[in-house]
Amino acid sequence: MKLDNKKIFETLNPNKVWVPVLIGIAIVFGLFYADPNVNAKTLKGVFDAAPIGIFLAILVILGRDAGYIYRIREITDRQLTWTRALYVIILWEFASAVTPSIVGGTAVAVFILNKEGIKLGKAMAYVMVTAILDNLFFVIGAPIILYFAQGNIFPESRLMEMRLGKSLEVLFWSSYALYAIYSIVMAAALFYRPRVFKWILVKLFSIKWLRKWKYDAHEYGNQIIEASKELKGKTIKYWAPIVGATIFIWSSRYLMLNALISAYDSLTFYEHVIVFARQVIMWIVMMISPTPGSSGTAEFFFTQFFTEFLGGYTFVTSILWRLLSYYPYLLLGAIFLPRWIKQVFFVKKES
Repeated sequence: MKLDNKKIFETLNPNKVWVPVLIGIAIVFGLFYADPNVNAKTLKGVFDAAPIGIFLAILVILGRDAGYIYRIREITDRQLTWTRALYVIILWEFASAVTPSIVGGTAVAVFILNKEGIKLGKAMAYVMVTAILDNLFFVIGAPIILYFAQGNIFPESRLMEMRLGKSLEVLFWSSYALYAIYSIVMAAALFYRPRVFKWILVKLFSIKWLRKWKYDAHEYGNQIIEASKELKGKTIKYWAPIVGATIFIWSSRYLMLNALISAYDSLTFYEHVIVFARQVIMWIVMMISPTPGSSGTAEFFFTQFFTEFLGGYTFVTSILWRLLSYYPYLLLGAIFLPRWIKQVFFVKKES
């Protein structure tokens, strides 16, 4: 696998933090002026939050980050120290925050791990494992949580009905099917028959109108084979903590909003399940957003999905939600990136 350093550093550019920030601010102001229920009095509602709810939201999001750090250490067979794992996760989250969600920060993650001293084949294997596990959590977990939500998962708002109608449900289930197929195919390729996968891939891209990508397909097939070799022979002792950490990470990601909503309104257990389930739907919507880190898309759909639980507190809660779950990684990435570059490109070189 060849990494294009120029493109990587174009992504890892601290100046890019302004793009999602400005998009997010523009959407927030748009919602502010479009919603007659939002005014100065509404904004003061941020101080009505129960401190215990805010504290739990912060605690859960910190727990999620700790889970990411723990998982990357376990996946790399503890080749990374806690400090180096912290750098990897912050820069990985930063890359995801400044690129469209559908693109993600996969290539950047491979690059970062490689510069941390992990061989390229292993780095790719580790990043692919995280992607497959994250997708499998959604593929396996979504039907379970949606079952417990008893079908009450799609918001019933006039705006959603006028503009989207049933298309949101179609979008969700179509995306779910694609994620399921992708996850199963990639898991089979990585853990079962990597050479068969490469053969099929090369044959597919031998078709006349796909032929210009045949070389890339051949290279990708080689990468899958190499990554598969790196993971061969791993035992349950290796996989158990990684799978457990994945479940913890994604549960924490969603429970943060449950805690935040609880700071403004007490929820029954069933309502907590609905809030959790609707975040699964929102995740799909955000994953296909063309904006960096789903800026604007997340703020807009938040109001459609959770107004019935928050009422007049919807606007301030959406801002707090993004302030806790998204914007910190833009700031931390801009702070940590120059230090990381100095450490891996200059200090190591001198050593």
